[in-house]
Amino acid sequence: MTATAAIFYLKDGYHTSGQKLYGRQAASEGFLKGLVNYGTSNCLYCYTAEQSGFTEFCEQIKPWLTQERNVEWLPYDQPQRLSQPGVLFRPDSVMTAMVWERRFVDQRAYSLCGLTHSIASKDAMEDLGKLLLAPVQPWDALVCPSPAVKTVVERLWEGWSEYLAKRTGGKLQQEMKLPVIPLGVDCAAFPQGDQRQMIRRSLRAKWEIGQTDVVVLYVGRLSFSTKAHPAPMFIALERAKQATGATIHLILAGWFENEAESDSFRDCAQAFCPSVITSCMDGRSPDIRTNVWAVADLFMSLADNVQETFGLTPIEAMAAGLPTIVSDWNGYRDSVRHDIDGFRIPTVLPPSGMGLDLAWGQLSETLPYGAYVAHTAMTTAIDVDACTQALTTLIANPELRARMGASARQRAAQVYDWDVVIAAYETLWQELAEIRAIAPEAVPLAPNEPPYPLVDDPFRLFAHYPTTQLRAGHRLKLGGMATSEALYALRHIGITGFGTERRLDVSVQDTILSAIAESGSLSVSTLLSRYANGNPAALVQTLLYLLKFDILQLERQEP
Repeated sequence: MTATAAIFYLKDGYHTSGQKLYGRQAASEGFLKGLVNYGTSNCLYCYTAEQSGFTEFCEQIKPWLTQERNVEWLPYDQPQRLSQPGVLFRPDSVMTAMVWERRFVDQRAYSLCGLTHSIASKDAMEDLGKLLLAPVQPWDALVCPSPAVKTVVERLWEGWSEYLAKRTGGKLQQEMKLPVIPLGVDCAAFPQGDQRQMIRRSLRAKWEIGQTDVVVLYVGRLSFSTKAHPAPMFIALERAKQATGATIHLILAGWFENEAESDSFRDCAQAFCPSVITSCMDGRSPDIRTNVWAVADLFMSLADNVQETFGLTPIEAMAAGLPTIVSDWNGYRDSVRHDIDGFRIPTVLPPSGMGLDLAWGQLSETLPYGAYVAHTAMTTAIDVDACTQALTTLIANPELRARMGASARQRAAQVYDWDVVIAAYETLWQELAEIRAIAPEAVPLAPNEPPYPLVDDPFRLFAHYPTTQLRAGHRLKLGGMATSEALYALRHIGITGFGTERRLDVSVQDTILSAIAESGSLSVSTLLSRYANGNPAALVQTLLYLLKFDILQLERQEP
């Protein structure tokens, strides 16, 4: 059987058509399209709460289906069906609840596979910390797109584990795997050859860019606080302009969070690179996102923010055949090979121990998340001289641009194309299935033990509240309200009919009442043996519901 995974689907997480476009959405949409195009299973599984979500899933993947596939809905309230694909994939690291939910079913029934994106916020780091306490299994995985983010996760777990060891006397070991699989890109979506040249000539004419002018491109959200401060880029561009005398255009293809930030970017550009022709374009537009690459001669992104973990736009630039200038920063370090695909610019951060004031600010929420990452970024230095030299070299040497661009495109196709990335996921999912079949279970669930002790069965947790609890030996007889009129009212008045989905079907209830009427009384054990039909909880809750409204009565209690 081909390894695959059910997709935990929420429309917002997989769409790039909204007013706000985030990297996680682009990555997840690309992943879903890649799975549809390159996944080798003959069935696609969608895990949603409502059928409307499944309908949205089907509508989204329909344009990508190039071969006949079965598409199956797995509802939230039937988690046992996740054993069919064997893996549940969630495109983030918020996995803890799902780990505990699985314990109510069977810890060996399926694997969980998450994916890290930004992990710099307090909430994200606390979610990761909760995984250390949750009953994760050796057949679970949290995919890290880069070694950089894997190191952060390991560092968080190590520090939290050491604290817990001091607090509890025993050090916890994390069971789940942390494989490194990069985000992907659809190389075929980026025009090449004659098509690229046609788009290049047309758009340059439309945007009044000379055919021999040098265009430097930045793609991504335009935010100094959460993506990249533009000043080092602007300063280096101005210096490169003065050094080469070339006509340089900077295209910023993205979107601003608000007008104030838009104004600040433009003021900053005017102050630090007045000789460079700077244009801002709406990177949320599909036409811009598809075609702006063809206009550019090189790509530039000097990320300085701890929110960044991988960096999708540099590999998109590589797929477009552009040489890249990027900061030597987290995931960028692994995608762009220095002096081969482009240039990596050195970065400097303060030493460890110099940011506890920022940590306290985030914990106490006196420093909102955006301000926390912004303050951190303002102390991340980019080597402006090295950036200027890289720009000058590429601007003055079209042959080098072409050579690095070709190398970058080849690397994108070999390492980051979705057919390669999806194959890596399927290999991982197959490995998880093999581990699930033989590995010892971590924290196995003992009989009568609560699957999640902090959210226990209320009938166990509050067992001391009532006079007694319904037992197998109790006998039930018809009560004073066991009339057709009373039953009708019971089932059709909102506050008495509430919760029907938790009880046995009305027809089964009527059968039970008829059987009790015929016998005079029946024991709970007899009713369980006859009518539970594999769901004793629903039967018992039904009996208590009928007792509540005097449709049934307790005949006697065993001593």
